[in-house]
Formats: sequence, structure tokens, C-alpha cells
Amino acid sequence: MRYLSSICKFTLKTRITMFEKLFLLVKDNAGTAVINNPVIPAKYHEAVINEASSSIIEVLKGQLESGKVKELIKYFQFSGSYNNSLVSSITNRFANKLNTFYNIDPEHALATAKALIPAVMNELVKETKSGEAKEFALGTMLTKLNGNRTDLNPLVNNLMVA
Repeated sequence: MRYLSSICKFTLKTRITMFEKLFLLVKDNAGTAVINNPVIPAKYHEAVINEASSSIIEVLKGQLESGKVKELIKYFQFSGSYNNSLVSSITNRFANKLNTFYNIDPEHALATAKALIPAVMNELVKETKSGEAKEFALGTMLTKLNGNRTDLNPLVNNLMVA
């Protein structure tokens, strides 16, 4: 029982680390879009950054759950020319949250989202390709997004070769 508890704690810690790293990636890119944005009060900066992170996670997770693993892999392989609809979907989700939860008018919400999300996704792709941050290795990241139910590393490796 004690061994199982250690595994659960390790798994939870690893999972949190990936999501925390994503939050920090968003925060690093949030200067103009969030921190220096007069439309977003300072007291909401951290919450808005969290909303951007959760929007990314929700859309990526939704892609996985709807069986679009191959499309996700292609996005991370060929992001410059492939699947701008993924970034648009994340951008729109984030803009909707800004409008709904922070009463930011739709025009400013969308402008804020467009200033932040594409930059973060470009950085996420770079992190994924660099291999430096193990949390952002594509197979590991997708496995974490599916709740560690299935190790997607073999599938990712197989599809990246194709």
C-alpha cells in the first residue's frame, strides 16, 4: 500500500509539473497581451494567465478525446503550415473566457487572445521539438493530457516517422 501511495504522489507531482510549466510558458509570453493591457486589471493577471493555460489544455485534451491524435502530432511537427484551426480554437476559447468571466468586451477579448495564444503555441512547439524540457516531449505531454491512462509515446514515435 505504501508503494502504491508513492507511485500516486510521483505521478501527481509529474502531472502538476507539466501543467505548471505550461502556466510559466504562458506567463513568460503574457507581457503585452495581459500584464501591460489596460483592459485587464492587475488583480486578474494571474487568473487570466491561468485561463489561457487552461484553454490550451482543454482544446488539446478535446482533440485527444475526439481521436485526433494524428492531427495533433502533425501540428507539433509542422506547426508553421498545419492546423491553424487548432490555434484558432484555443484563441476563441480563451477570448470567450475573458468575455464571460472578466467582462472584457468581445473585441478586446479576441485581440488579447490573438496577442497571446499564437505566441504561446509557437513556444510550446519549440519546447516540444527541442527535447530539453522532458515535460513537453510530445509523447509525454499527450500522455499527461489523457490522464496517464495510456502511454502515447510509442504511438507518437510511430506516427512521427510516418
